[in-house]
Amino acid sequence: MKYQFESTDELIKFLNENLLSTIEAAEILGVSKVRIGHMVRDGKLTPAKDQPKVFLKESVLERKAEQGELRKKYRPYDEGDTGES
Repeated sequence: MKYQFESTDELIKFLNENLLSTIEAAEILGVSKVRIGHMVRDGKLTPAKDQPKVFLKESVLERKAEQGELRKKYRPYDEGDTGES
């Protein structure tokens, strides 16, 4: 996806709305910060910036959808748990 911004203010607004810290990503995914590190190491989540780790909100939400499907498949006994908090 290609992004274009007309001004620095527009860019800053976009970044504030679309970049997540490790803690924010962990909260959305319902996992620990350590698990986020494992997901990065295993190639399941790619940081937009490595130190400190910053993630595009879009990629975190995509991963959340994948997690929901995997939990339905591999944890059917967690009735009602779709991976969403």
